[in-house]
Amino acid sequence: MVRKEKIESQEGVIIQTATDLLRLAALNAASDIHLEPEDKILRIRLRVDGVMRELETHEISMHSPLLSRFKVMAGLDIAESRKPQDGRFNTSLDGKQYDVRVSTFPTIYGENMVLRLLDKSRVLMGLEYLGFAQDQLEEWEKLIHQPYGILFVSGPNGSGKTTSLYATLNAINSPDKTIVTLEDPVEYQLPMIRQTQAGGDISFANGLRSLLRQDPDIILVGEIRDRDTAEIAIRAALTGHLVLTTIHTNDAVGAITRLVDMGIERVLIASATIGVMAQRLVRVLDDETKESYDAPDEIVKELGLPAGKPVQLYRPSPDATRAEGGGYSGRSGLFELFKVDKNIRNMIIAGSPGQEMLQYAKEKGMLTLRQDGIAKAMAGMTSIEEVLRVTTGIDVH
Repeated sequence: MVRKEKIESQEGVIIQTATDLLRLAALNAASDIHLEPEDKILRIRLRVDGVMRELETHEISMHSPLLSRFKVMAGLDIAESRKPQDGRFNTSLDGKQYDVRVSTFPTIYGENMVLRLLDKSRVLMGLEYLGFAQDQLEEWEKLIHQPYGILFVSGPNGSGKTTSLYATLNAINSPDKTIVTLEDPVEYQLPMIRQTQAGGDISFANGLRSLLRQDPDIILVGEIRDRDTAEIAIRAALTGHLVLTTIHTNDAVGAITRLVDMGIERVLIASATIGVMAQRLVRVLDDETKESYDAPDEIVKELGLPAGKPVQLYRPSPDATRAEGGGYSGRSGLFELFKVDKNIRNMIIAGSPGQEMLQYAKEKGMLTLRQDGIAKAMAGMTSIEEVLRVTTGIDVH
């Protein structure tokens, strides 16, 4: 009897630890929880505003039972530890509903686990709150009100693509349009829009084929992952539908190259694509604690700004850097909007290099991600360190 009580007590501790961990993540507005086993400890970290923060450590003896608890919640095999697994569960935390996606991966010290939290009760943002410059917002609104064509939103995981697409759907949603979506997962639930969860028997490709028989005006495809999905989406755009989707590329012009690499005919890409929006997320400086300073000459040179006159930038104050959040609060977008006009279409068909298309677009007024970031850093919205963090490795000027 004593042994049974002890076992039940241990199980209670694990259940409570798992619940507390989820609540702490929700309280900190974390997007991800990382459970990382090491030689003698279990390290737990949160991703908040795109940046990893250590939450706590436990003795390594907590690793197996804590992972087993989350595996049970996500419907995973608790006996399997040598192969990656993926699952999900729904939970309520402080009155809010969360969809939690769970991923495991074997390491030399045991299974690593990442839990991604999606707050289903989040208020959907309007386009005007995403961080667009005014001219970018006006151009995007023109594109999303086109009767047909395909619009891509590009960027890595965690760059805000889904939020931008939902805000876009919300802006064009009306009783006189039929809007259908195919997503993985469905992060927001929108009125009047028929939303479908991809996965299992419904792939993006076969699900999209079926959705085309639902008489849609506008289609959102969660992601272009393969040639079949890309071809169906593009042909849908050519037959009178407005298609919104995402693609994983570093910059906007890179989406064209990625489609070519998938084997899509250049003439189809040129005929269907009306625009590509690349984006990143940067942390926003706290207005109460930020301070201004004159940028050093080397920073001015690196940013490609005119030399000879002071450039004012902003950063967290020394006291703020030591506080929770490091002087930042929330995130906003950087955007690069590549519009496909007649000249770009001819360049795509002719097989022109991406650099030539990029140069033409900049001459027509397109801001690159780096340029948009510099403008926002000079306006005091974010720091130049944040801009450099998310735009390193892509076009500088």
